[in-house]
Amino acid sequence: MKQQTNQSIMQMKGKLIVSCQALPDEPLHSSFIMGRMALAAKTGGACGIRANTKEDILEIQSQVCLPIIGIVKRDYSDSSVYITPTFKEVEELMEVQPEIIALDATGSLRPGNMELSDFFFCLKERYPSQLWMADCSTVEEALYADALGFDFIGTTMVGYTPQSKGMKIEADDFSILRQIIQHAEHPVIAEGNIDTPAKAKRVIELGAFCVVVGSVITRPQLITRSFAQALKD
Repeated sequence: MKQQTNQSIMQMKGKLIVSCQALPDEPLHSSFIMGRMALAAKTGGACGIRANTKEDILEIQSQVCLPIIGIVKRDYSDSSVYITPTFKEVEELMEVQPEIIALDATGSLRPGNMELSDFFFCLKERYPSQLWMADCSTVEEALYADALGFDFIGTTMVGYTPQSKGMKIEADDFSILRQIIQHAEHPVIAEGNIDTPAKAKRVIELGAFCVVVGSVITRPQLITRSFAQALKD
């Protein structure tokens, strides 16, 4: 099984991963729709899917045979961490066994004031064969997650945390990404505001293992808004 997983992951190298997510307040919120969205992504050439919740992942698995980066987004009152924040979310994901589980690896404390290192070491002990992705917002966070032993380091949170406010992944020819790639031992996944084919191609040229693209492909309300706003302006 582990050999099959490794072969599946290697198919992602240098390729496009499409994030198929729709939150409860979005028009396309539906596991059925996300399954068809993943099928459309595969038809278009995607080699992997990033998905939220075990329900969506189960439906996606029924439609495509592609490796999945799984997450659960859930808010807790005592923490700003919302991407796979506690053991509860990990246990839910393990029911559908995505190839990779991603979780917030920023400097913020998790619910219950748990440190990232304590959380991650417990996960590694419970699920030694599972692959883990660190969603980071700064170079320092990324290299810390790399040292902890995450299998993949992601730029997912750049610009979305207080410590990365104002940062843009594409700034200065992807300077943040280039620094992480230069110093990290584990593969780096480029993700976050990569909204053109040219940017996707560039991050692969810079050495990213693969690239995750989401809203510009799978959130039609945001795509529509950009056109409508351009005409309004």
